[in-house]
Amino acid sequence: MYKPDRRTRKTLEELEAGKFWSVTEKIFNKYKRKWKGPDIPIFIFPLDQSNSKLMREGKGKSGLSFIDKMFLFLTPINDEKELEALFVHEYHHVCRMQAQKKNPAEYTLLDSIILEGLAEHAVAENCGEKYTGEWSRRYSTKVLAEFWEKELEEKLSIQREDRQHDEILFGLGGRPALLGYAIGYEIVKQYIQHGYFTEKASFKLPSIEFTKLIKFQ
Repeated sequence: MYKPDRRTRKTLEELEAGKFWSVTEKIFNKYKRKWKGPDIPIFIFPLDQSNSKLMREGKGKSGLSFIDKMFLFLTPINDEKELEALFVHEYHHVCRMQAQKKNPAEYTLLDSIILEGLAEHAVAENCGEKYTGEWSRRYSTKVLAEFWEKELEEKLSIQREDRQHDEILFGLGGRPALLGYAIGYEIVKQYIQHGYFTEKASFKLPSIEFTKLIKFQ
């Protein structure tokens, strides 16, 4: 996501001129208060703009979250709400990982798809659906149902070290791109529509809870 070269040096200078660090700090303080979230270090790097997939899927931004830190990879995007949407998605990951009290290295495929689905629903709730990833509305319910029944339903317990975990989550090996993310978003959407749900619950509810109301028929 970051590659040091002349282009990224120029991007870094543009980010500094645009005061992206202070804007990010303002957003951080907003959600740290709102979610009673952890005080973590946040590292900002210029995004490698030669990576066409990242530029296309992320609209010039990307992120990476750990249980105790967060990395944002940016270009000088003009819409501050786009930065907020990225921050919400990644910081939601951090808050949920800390609330779950489970080593992320031990996450199953179910844990991962629910993590992604919940984070993007937080974006929809706080920033508006306009700012959600295009992958969240790319596939029809029929496509998601077929994917769930044919491949995913019997593999929810596979661990992160299993090659199929990332293949399914990211849509690799001939699968549609980010289909695992999309199914996670759909599962969470169905749960929100039919069950009692709060923002606090999005951090604390175990992943298996979200599968109880799935209905693709």
